Amino acid sequence: MSRTPSRPSPAVLSRAGSQPRRQSQTRPPRASDGPSIAGVAEQAGVSVATVSRVMNGHENVRPATRDKVLAAIDASGYRVNELARNLRTAESRLLLTMVPDFGNPFYAEIVRGIDSVARQHGYFMLLCDTGADPGRERSYFDMLRRRRADGAICLDPATIQQALGEASQALPWVACCEFDPQMGVPYVGIDNYRAAGDAVRHLLARGHRRIGLINSDVDYLYARQRQQGYVDALSDAGIAPEPRWRMNLNSLDYEAGASAAAGLMRQSDAPSAIFAVSDTLAIGVIHGLRSVGKRVPDDVAVAGFDDISLAAQIDPPLTTIAQPMRELGETAARLLLQRLANPQANVPGVLLPHRLVIRGSA
Repeated sequence: MSRTPSRPSPAVLSRAGSQPRRQSQTRPPRASDGPSIAGVAEQAGVSVATVSRVMNGHENVRPATRDKVLAAIDASGYRVNELARNLRTAESRLLLTMVPDFGNPFYAEIVRGIDSVARQHGYFMLLCDTGADPGRERSYFDMLRRRRADGAICLDPATIQQALGEASQALPWVACCEFDPQMGVPYVGIDNYRAAGDAVRHLLARGHRRIGLINSDVDYLYARQRQQGYVDALSDAGIAPEPRWRMNLNSLDYEAGASAAAGLMRQSDAPSAIFAVSDTLAIGVIHGLRSVGKRVPDDVAVAGFDDISLAAQIDPPLTTIAQPMRELGETAARLLLQRLANPQANVPGVLLPHRLVIRGSA
């Protein structure tokens, strides 16, 4: 047997009439109540579409306009809902940076350059320690295949890049510092052959004829190029390169440089100058020479390569080839963003200028 619904008690009727009291309309603020893309556009004096293009890394925005939009984003605290955008666009907004040696300060400034450009365009950077191991590199390229990351910048040896080349050419990545122009992958680096020749020619101009080379592992393209630059600069000066004065190491750390220098000095006709293919090796060379009683540059001159921040701080300050490290990273990131924006575009390789920095060691 059904029951007739009871009427509301008079206690719940408003005194003004017969309508029940309504619940309060107060609600907690929603995320959308915060800064919006429209607010950013208004603050920057541009359209919402322009803000969207800046946030998505499109290149067809004038630099001054991009700076205004980025300043408005920072000032307003506007943050994109990354999860919603990723679900909508199938983008991760993640860029991989594959580095073979975290301990080498040369890579630190390059990584800062990559991260700076990535953040300006709304991307996050994941730093990947490969240890110059093909297996690790392959696992990171698999992230690209599975769309766990949008693109990658690879600083690993060119030999590893070539080994993975056939399987990875269709993937969005850029080679930085180490590159093979024949692979058809965008790249950025310097002319290592010419730079090494400049260092050796400087030592020759200082009167040195016995010039040793402390080199890296020849699996690295830069090591082969710098070695050839050294050999050809000596040959052009009428000096036959002495194989006993060339050492190839599988490490770039200070201790390896120190040990190699001490070994060279044990020869009866030891070099009067040493060119090391990295500043970390060169700084180790200076310590190694001191350990066997040699003064720099009075007894042995030393030149390095890279111009890391420590190069100017040691005693004596290091003569070296300066690489534009931060610009290398920034350029690599921009090349990758160009490739992501237009996968069919022909993105060129870029060679940046180097320079010889003369200090007290040579």
